[in-house]
Amino acid sequence: MQAAHTNRWQIFEVVCGVPFLVAIALQLTIPLTLPRGSLTPAFIGGGMVFIITGATLVGLARREFARRGQPTDPGLPTSQVVTTGIFSISRNPLYLGGVCILIGMALAVNLPWALVLLLPALVACHYLLVAPEERYLAAKFGIEYAQYVASVRRWLGRVRH
Repeated sequence: MQAAHTNRWQIFEVVCGVPFLVAIALQLTIPLTLPRGSLTPAFIGGGMVFIITGATLVGLARREFARRGQPTDPGLPTSQVVTTGIFSISRNPLYLGGVCILIGMALAVNLPWALVLLLPALVACHYLLVAPEERYLAAKFGIEYAQYVASVRRWLGRVRH
C-alpha cells in the first residue's frame, strides 16, 4: 500500500506555511496589530510558551517515530501504528506542535494576520493532510487503528469510556 500522500506539497510546512507567508505579506501591506504597551511582555511571553510547547511536541513525536523506525514524512509508507509516548495523548502531535509554533510566532512578533489565516490553514490541514492520513491508516491497519482512534483524540486527550 502506498503512503498517505502522493504529492510532495502535501506537508504541513506547505499547507500551513504558505498562509503564514501570506500573513507576512498582508502585514506589510495592510498592517494589523495586537494590543501593545503594558501587554507586550504578556504577548511575547505567551508566544514563547506556545513556541516551546510546539517544539516539545514535535521533538517528542519525532523521537517516538524514530524509536519505532517509522518515517515522519507522510509521503512514505508506515509499517505500524505508533500509539506510545506522545501518541498516547494525541494522534497528531506533529501538526499540533506546528500549530502551536505558528501561534507563538504570531503572538511574539505581533503578526495577527497569521492568527486570522490560521483558521483556513487548519481547515486545509484537516482535508489535505489529516483526513487522507486517517483513511490510509484505517485501510492499512483496520481494527488496530480503529481501537487507537477510539481511545485517543485527534488533537489532544484520551477518550473516556
